[in-house]
Amino acid sequence: MDMNAYLSMFIDESNDHLQSLNENLLRLESEPEDLSIVQVIFRSAHTLKGMSATMGFEDLASLTHEMENVLDLVRNNKLKMDSFIFDTLFKGLDALESMVQDIVGGGTGKADVSPIVTSLQSIVKGDYKTTVPAAGASTHAKDSNVSRDANENMALDEFQISVLKHSMESGHNVYHIQVAVKEDCVLKAARAYMVFDILERNGEVIKSDPSVQELEQEKFDRFFSVYYISQLPEQTLKEQIESVSEIESASVTILDQESMSLLSRPSTAEATAVSAADSSAPSEPAAAESGSTGRTANAKPAAQTSAGAPTRTIRVDIERLDTLMNLFSELLIDRVRLEQLSSEIRRSDLTETVEHMTRVSGDLQNIVLKLRMVPVDSVFNRFPRMVRDLAKSLDKKVDLVISGAETELDRTVIDEIGDPLVHLLRNSIDHGVESIDERIAAGKKDTGTVNLRAFHSGNHVFIEIEDDGKGINRDKVLSIAIKNEVISAEQANSLSDEEVYMLLFAPGFSTADKISDISGRGVGLDVVKSKITSLGGHVSVTSTLGKGTKFSIQLPLTLSIIWAMLIKLGSEKYAIPLSSIVETAIIKREQVRHIHGNRMIEFRNAIIPILSLSRILESPDFDEEQETDTEIVVIRKGDKWAAVMVDEFIGQSEIVLKPLGKYLTNIEAVSGATILGDGQVALIIDPNALIK
Repeated sequence: MDMNAYLSMFIDESNDHLQSLNENLLRLESEPEDLSIVQVIFRSAHTLKGMSATMGFEDLASLTHEMENVLDLVRNNKLKMDSFIFDTLFKGLDALESMVQDIVGGGTGKADVSPIVTSLQSIVKGDYKTTVPAAGASTHAKDSNVSRDANENMALDEFQISVLKHSMESGHNVYHIQVAVKEDCVLKAARAYMVFDILERNGEVIKSDPSVQELEQEKFDRFFSVYYISQLPEQTLKEQIESVSEIESASVTILDQESMSLLSRPSTAEATAVSAADSSAPSEPAAAESGSTGRTANAKPAAQTSAGAPTRTIRVDIERLDTLMNLFSELLIDRVRLEQLSSEIRRSDLTETVEHMTRVSGDLQNIVLKLRMVPVDSVFNRFPRMVRDLAKSLDKKVDLVISGAETELDRTVIDEIGDPLVHLLRNSIDHGVESIDERIAAGKKDTGTVNLRAFHSGNHVFIEIEDDGKGINRDKVLSIAIKNEVISAEQANSLSDEEVYMLLFAPGFSTADKISDISGRGVGLDVVKSKITSLGGHVSVTSTLGKGTKFSIQLPLTLSIIWAMLIKLGSEKYAIPLSSIVETAIIKREQVRHIHGNRMIEFRNAIIPILSLSRILESPDFDEEQETDTEIVVIRKGDKWAAVMVDEFIGQSEIVLKPLGKYLTNIEAVSGATILGDGQVALIIDPNALIK
């Protein structure tokens, strides 16, 4: 079988499972007694192991198997998590990620992980602690390890029986299933995998005999059996299993309370023995609810797991989405032109056809745009682990608070923003948050807080990283900048606080007192600025000495199609994104006030600045000073408002964003251009730049 065709799928799903393992291990570290989290981790690890073994990546599979052994002891209450176990599992995850990245780069995925394997095996044996472990725990761990090595079949333990009983009491069906594979079957392991795939989509496997590992390695004759929880009817389950090619028969027996009582007796348990070492679902069920089930005797019943539906998703190359977006953009320009022609010709049949086309293309547009939009959570979710490791290496206590992770950005921006955020977070933790002693001396709590937030504002997304650390020392930054000849002493005297803080982004600039592997080499923040600028974004810094620092990144949504208000300035047409407009109005010249040299107006019980768009854009044939009444557009950026004077409103319209490339780069107020229905080109105004 040619596995290359499945390599891309393997890489994508491996990354998903590795991310899930990272997130849930972090959750478990804060809630070590929650065994439902362990179940989720175990299933992700087991699925990754099965995928790796199928693809022939043995090192990946063997390391995951060793991690699985540790997790199995934990979920069966035979081992308590501690810092050594967490650190070892995290090291194992790092090694798995490195191996997957090697595969992405065309490598074999092989790596020397013997030190990690040795640590994992010592945990299973119970002899990893320098102090003598508790006799009971050590005995359990050793007994479990012996049983694994001997591949002994064991009865359902109390934990598994409790899970089955709770499931039955909750109205779920508990089955014992025996499957027979045809004698002439060539790929028995593949058929067993297909059967398990069906089972996991519709419920949860509690135990298999032979063990899952033995099934994967074809160490069985023709038969295997499972204890299984589902809401599917008995006959439906039987038919689905027997529909798998080369499966000869499936015997499905529903268990009742009396059967469960018999299972809990030692003699009966021996007669219906199954492997205790590999006693859980071989992979994660499709339904998300299945992964959150409690697994202790007094926890919520495992059978709250609802029967999962198959995952109905496909992966699409981003270039195909780009092509689709460009084609639809051209279609929209033609549609607007048709609407204009229809209004001029005024034929009812043409008008009806154009209206129908508008409705259909509108629905199509929404789908196309949503295909490209991805929540920033796909970037944010890797940071808790990074912050945890970094804080530990610096001997600091840091809480990462994430908000707005559901905010959506274009996929092309999502792919590029990860590295700049990593630099800024590392900078905040290393330079911003003080050490525990320094924080206590400053009257702060010993745990620092770093806020990572994302939100929409107008046609942009803002990502902020704010810490409650020591802030930026303005004088120190200036002295280093002068010493490194970034600026002269004369220039330093005229800089505002914000301009001083922006010096941090100068190439080679560093305020670190000593060089480390985290910071101090003068690289990082200049890379951040250049990357964000290349994405059409902007980064700014605000800071209060002794209280903290905030980095703010402004990024374009990069949507190709937006709603805009079309306006005129003399003979020229412009577009202002509707998402930035508060309202439109008409004011008289006498309403404009002059305060400290700036023109202001009173609006909604507040005084806001009023801007002349004709002056900013140097409009050749319009001057609002000649007008007695002036039409204005009130725009906003976050909590800042401003009024913009215009000549005439044309109306609202959907427009296609077109980049200007190297043209008009000296005018910050223009973010792009669009082609109107009559073929004219209109420049798109950037409200955020106007307010700034």
